[in-house]
Amino acid sequence: MLVADFDYALPPDLIAQRPLPERDASRMLILNRRTGALDDSLFVNLPELLGGDELLVFNNARVIPARLLGKRSGVHSQKPSRKTAKQHLSGSVEVFLTRKLQPDVWETLVRPGRKMAVGERVLFGTGELEAEIVARGELGLRTIRFHSHNELSVLENVERLGHMPLPPYIDRPDETSDRERYQTVFARRPGAVAAPTAGLHFTPEIQQRIRERGCEIAEVTLDVGLGTFQPVHVETLEAHKIHSEAYEIGEETAQKIREAKRTSAPLLAVGTTVVRTLEDAAARAAGANRGLVSAGRAEAEIFLVPGHDFRVVDQLLTNFHLPKSTLLALVSAFAGRENVLEAYRHAVRERYRFYSYGDCMLIR
Repeated sequence: MLVADFDYALPPDLIAQRPLPERDASRMLILNRRTGALDDSLFVNLPELLGGDELLVFNNARVIPARLLGKRSGVHSQKPSRKTAKQHLSGSVEVFLTRKLQPDVWETLVRPGRKMAVGERVLFGTGELEAEIVARGELGLRTIRFHSHNELSVLENVERLGHMPLPPYIDRPDETSDRERYQTVFARRPGAVAAPTAGLHFTPEIQQRIRERGCEIAEVTLDVGLGTFQPVHVETLEAHKIHSEAYEIGEETAQKIREAKRTSAPLLAVGTTVVRTLEDAAARAAGANRGLVSAGRAEAEIFLVPGHDFRVVDQLLTNFHLPKSTLLALVSAFAGRENVLEAYRHAVRERYRFYSYGDCMLIR
């Protein structure tokens, strides 16, 4: 399946650089995935558009300020020359956390990283947080172990010193307001390095109206990784190596999903991260003859492309995604490539706002 088949033209001025003043003020394009019919609406109308028997599943992952700016401090196991030490101390380094491996150990991208050897250390702030490179990986990845040198934990120091990891298509530095707006109102479990952006539209009031409509709400946790923005550099989807992301499904959520399927209640996934979580869990459960979905932790490794038989998800709320991306392939798998591309062309004509801080689409 050619990656070029998932392309579309997007004027750069339609890429939202900032969120709207109100979370729930976005537009919402409604796509009927069986007929391809489109309808322009507003996100604030979502509760009234629901039938009242849906189970909505949210991703409660919390984005950490994953961009850290530090200074090189040398390889402490060696005795560098005065000149080398000076170069290390004056060298600025950006460390981008991509995936938690163990407590205080992270897979990261380091810039400039080519000369950063195993054993070299980086200081952040005034030295209260220190990182040591413990392994080198492919494509510039480094494994780093953090050490805290004050009364705060490593994660608390990261929260204090880090910058919000805005996506590369947002062409501005992060601002103080991004710490709140690039975060869902139901974010609770820290570990994600990108926001589950379909959830950014929700407010407590919208969630309350959804409950009053009669719908059930459940949560999963998937730590969104840097791979969500990873470009596809190969010609076919089959040749692309999909990134893995850690997730957890609680027993209460698993029970709600099983009950929804038993009663034929539609399951509405809020975002592609929820789709990937539930479909990966369903595939694992089917492979082990454990029923529909089991509670527990796992790594989502599933690559959802057209032809996938969706076991759990019936409806999807999602933002608009980059051309030739794995997320656009996922949405096309759910709603049909031609339906999705025509919806995107319509959104461009009607000047919807695209990507993380942009508008959304309800597919059912």
